[in-house]
Amino acid sequence: MLEEQFNYAKKQYEKIGVDVEKSMDILSKIKISIHCWQGDDIGGFMNDNNVSGGIMVTGNYPGKASNVEELRQDMEKMLSFIPAKHKISLHAIYAENTNGIDLDKIEPKHFEGWVSWAKKNGVGIDFNPTLFSHPKSSSGFTLSSSDKNIRNFWIEHVKACRKICAYIAKEMSMPCVNNIWIADGLKDIPVDRLSPRLRLKESLDEILKEKYDNVIDSVESKLFGIGTESYVVGSHEFYMGYAMQKGISLTLDTGHFHLTENVADKLSALSLYINHFLFHISRPIRWDSDHVVIMDDTLCSVAEEITRNNIIDKVSIGLDFFDGSINRIAAWAIGTRNTVKALLIALLQPTDMLFKYEHENDYTRRLAMLEEIKTYPFGIIWDEYCRRQNVPIGTTWIDECFKYENEILIKRK
Repeated sequence: MLEEQFNYAKKQYEKIGVDVEKSMDILSKIKISIHCWQGDDIGGFMNDNNVSGGIMVTGNYPGKASNVEELRQDMEKMLSFIPAKHKISLHAIYAENTNGIDLDKIEPKHFEGWVSWAKKNGVGIDFNPTLFSHPKSSSGFTLSSSDKNIRNFWIEHVKACRKICAYIAKEMSMPCVNNIWIADGLKDIPVDRLSPRLRLKESLDEILKEKYDNVIDSVESKLFGIGTESYVVGSHEFYMGYAMQKGISLTLDTGHFHLTENVADKLSALSLYINHFLFHISRPIRWDSDHVVIMDDTLCSVAEEITRNNIIDKVSIGLDFFDGSINRIAAWAIGTRNTVKALLIALLQPTDMLFKYEHENDYTRRLAMLEEIKTYPFGIIWDEYCRRQNVPIGTTWIDECFKYENEILIKRK
């Protein structure tokens, strides 16, 4: 039955010049970086699980992972619902067997277990220094702190993380993205906006002195956060300029801009000057609340900009949301499957035809085609893609997810 439906859908797309097989092949090679912290509400294994730094995870749904074994078990179940092979994204606080050392002393050996697990499951690894939820971030400043000792502690932490990234990249035989985000800022209006930014620039310069093969350093801005409503040191303009100057990657998070901004629109402009982007997919509601990603206009616009402008090789796509109010594995699956779906929808658009209409100033045909393809049989192509990748088709994954909850999650303390 599905084969017949797929052949029909395939012919419909062929009529408008879309090669379905090619689109699915391209999609299978795009690796989404799936964040580990959805599974344990950003707790990690190195602190007391008191999250701070403008981050808030709400909800107390049963079954939260409380150790590395449970987290990996949950991630394996989640990965079984996602078509194709992807990457996982680790924060530094997910280090193992640290024996009480602090973040400035972590080493590659503390992530050997993750590398072994990733190889076993056929996934890659990206990384994030953790510059929050720590006594030395309690002032609200880390890399931009006026306290030299505090600043140096965090410089050494990020340096250590870059060495870990180099180890991961070598072991996994693929690039490792190292995403640097800090929560530095002020609740109320500052007088001196420049000095913290000068200190942040100096800290980053020191961190990036050493070069590593296959480590992609990226810097992530934010408009504001809880406790930094008036001033964020690492603003979009600061990091945009820094990424251009240093030739490093720039992170664009869909939750880190004003809610009315079209974050996707920034890609085509910045791609003229920046060679690599990390796009964090999130869903803000009134603020950077990091809700589970749904199939909304923002997500589809991001996917369209990446595919239409043929910059797939210049963009790494990562997820950054956390919800403790629903089944955490389901949250992972919903957000990741939606991100892959949005990319498939974008790849199934008759881009050459749309470009031709636009370049000929035929805006009537362009608009008409954009509206018509919204009802093309994308769902059938998606089902066939999932079938070929040996993951559940349609809603069947939901029953599997709740079976896992009943057998595993509810038994956890």
